[in-house]
Amino acid sequence: MQEELFCQALGLAQPWSVQRVTLDVAHSRIDLYVVWNAKSAACPACGTADQRVHDHRARSWRHLDFFQFEAHVHCELPRIACNACQGTTQLQAPWAREGSRFTLLFEALSLTLAREMPVSACARILRCSDNALWRQIDAQVTLARSKESYSDVTVLGIDETSCAKGSSYITLVHDLARSKLLFATPGKDGSTVQRFTEDFKAHDGKPEAIEVVCMDMSKAFITGSAKYLPGAAIAFDGFHVVQMANKAVDAVRREEARDETWLKKTRWCWLKDKANWTLKEKDKMSWLPQSRLKTARAWRIKEALRDIYALRADVAQSTLALKKWLHWAQRSQLHPIKDLARSIKQHWAGILKAFDASHLHTGYVEAVNSLLQAAKARARGYGTSRHFIAMAFLIAGKLAHLPTNPLQKARAIP
Repeated sequence: MQEELFCQALGLAQPWSVQRVTLDVAHSRIDLYVVWNAKSAACPACGTADQRVHDHRARSWRHLDFFQFEAHVHCELPRIACNACQGTTQLQAPWAREGSRFTLLFEALSLTLAREMPVSACARILRCSDNALWRQIDAQVTLARSKESYSDVTVLGIDETSCAKGSSYITLVHDLARSKLLFATPGKDGSTVQRFTEDFKAHDGKPEAIEVVCMDMSKAFITGSAKYLPGAAIAFDGFHVVQMANKAVDAVRREEARDETWLKKTRWCWLKDKANWTLKEKDKMSWLPQSRLKTARAWRIKEALRDIYALRADVAQSTLALKKWLHWAQRSQLHPIKDLARSIKQHWAGILKAFDASHLHTGYVEAVNSLLQAAKARARGYGTSRHFIAMAFLIAGKLAHLPTNPLQKARAIP
């Protein structure tokens, strides 16, 4: 009776069955022994039916805990001798991934926990090694990605994020229409776009079908997109343009703060959105923005640029407003602001394209970067870029073919 119960729990169907179950209370362990009750099977290699069993090989897998007992599944897997392909191939266990020492349900729980906490913490909870969990994550992510199709992707977002201290970065490519990570690779040079297009084609994607690529003003990404995605229009998102304006304001403030004591400890007041000022910051900024300080002038120019993006007007109105702003910035006599105006003029077509496709922006991309950096901080860094990339897909890939949480159907205890 108990063997039949465990057979149902493992989802086994004839000719698989649970032969016996042993419980070791002293060592908090339960062992399930599964057998193949037939003398023949279809060849796993070529599919020819009714081929004889050649011999058996003993294998073991770690399973989800049964109450407080650590569960293990054991089976002497049959090897099939095929007359058609003249090969001898081991039958695949339906409860485990090929080559894994863990059952599919155990790996599903591992992936669920790994999304929410550092892998080292998962390993402590699940009582296995970090390396074993990373092998599960890498294998499952690779398998799930191999089944993805990018045939209907037309809008991309490209950005980089820090992978480790120093100059270690990975490039992330997203489908902005579906808010989904498509590709990640080490580096942030033009060759990353080439590697993306190769991977894109391998997943039924068509580079010529890409209509818009949203990005920051990275020369490497611009060059790579022009070379490998020649039919796509480049759009420079307003987030990055305003970010550049903030850097220009801060440069003016740093230079002026040497002589103006009023500017001490006001950096974030000038950089933050007015709506997010604290009471203390509001008190400081009650008169500073209207003063004759150079920083105040730079801030007013920056806020005017932010207002243009906030209006979300059509391309014609936005172009006119941006031209007026550009004329003001060029006459500002503030070198960082004039440099900003020069950069905007150089990337004029891409900036206007962002107004044309205002529904497409890299806000989602920046949000994913924040999630990845938070995960990296919780884990105190990842050992390799490969691990960081695997975690990026686990968090933002929305991979449809990853195993789901095995506890999801369980009812919560009231």
